[in-house]
Amino acid sequence: MKIIDIHAHILAEDTIRLLQQEVPQVAIKLTPIDQEFSVLEVAGAAYRPFPRGGWDLERRFKDMDAAEVDMQLVSNTPQTFLYSQDPEVTMATARLQNDQIVKLTAAHPDRFMGIATLPMQAPQRAADELARAMRAGLRGAHIGSNINGQNLDDPALAPFWATAEQLGAFILVHPVGVAGAERLKSYYLANLIGNPVDTTIAAASLVFGGVMERYPNLKVCLSHGGGFVPYQAGRWVHGWRVRGEPKVNLTVSPAASLRRFYYDTILHAPEPLEHLVRLAGAEQVLLGSDYPFDMGTLECARQVKALAIAEAERKVILGEGAAALLRTNR
Repeated sequence: MKIIDIHAHILAEDTIRLLQQEVPQVAIKLTPIDQEFSVLEVAGAAYRPFPRGGWDLERRFKDMDAAEVDMQLVSNTPQTFLYSQDPEVTMATARLQNDQIVKLTAAHPDRFMGIATLPMQAPQRAADELARAMRAGLRGAHIGSNINGQNLDDPALAPFWATAEQLGAFILVHPVGVAGAERLKSYYLANLIGNPVDTTIAAASLVFGGVMERYPNLKVCLSHGGGFVPYQAGRWVHGWRVRGEPKVNLTVSPAASLRRFYYDTILHAPEPLEHLVRLAGAEQVLLGSDYPFDMGTLECARQVKALAIAEAERKVILGEGAAALLRTNR
């Protein structure tokens, strides 16, 4: 059994060079801080520190081995979603990154699978690029928790969701442009709280907007343990029972949609992860590291191995579930 990490980001050096040459208007730049970290600048915004493993493949292999991870499902870094750019620009950056990930997976098929980034602000073009990328060998897409402030139940996204379901695409929802950012400027709260909050909003929009119900074969994974979704799922079901507003787009209880979400393991403590496995079932939980970022962990596989769960459940989470799920209809 391969141990498969389904939440790992990449922006390799050769990809950066190609983006600088072919899409110079997004002004991607990597400026070293020291041997281990750099400043990543994209479209006028700077992220620091960007760890070496994000761009250095040799370091990534060493870290994967240290983490006891056999294979990564790699996706773009959230800094390169670029939803606020002109769709032509985002399409160019997405296509280039997707082709680079295809090359990486072809060169190292025993170590990597990949998912695409898409111009989600142009849903039909996103659907078309998803289909193209999956024909080339990618397994789905990595998308933001909102698209320039619009929730994921926006009717304009229907072509994307229909295509994702038809292709059997694996969709990893990752927080971006988090809600309440003006109140989260201190203490790294934009990440500590803002990221799980925005994932929760995305999940609620998919549930109560009827997206999960209308597309019953969607494969949607919520990053960072699903935010607050598993803990508050009972509140959502109760609210649907006692209020009219949550019923507008649903024909049955939201429990049916909630049961279909997948979750990564990035919770950083055994108690909430064991709770997630009990609530969602091991078949809905997938190993994740959030490599290479500081809120990720190289302990991901060891954390799962140490859980007080059945051995069969452990195997499902570590890789058996991902191996089955990442088969597609392309």
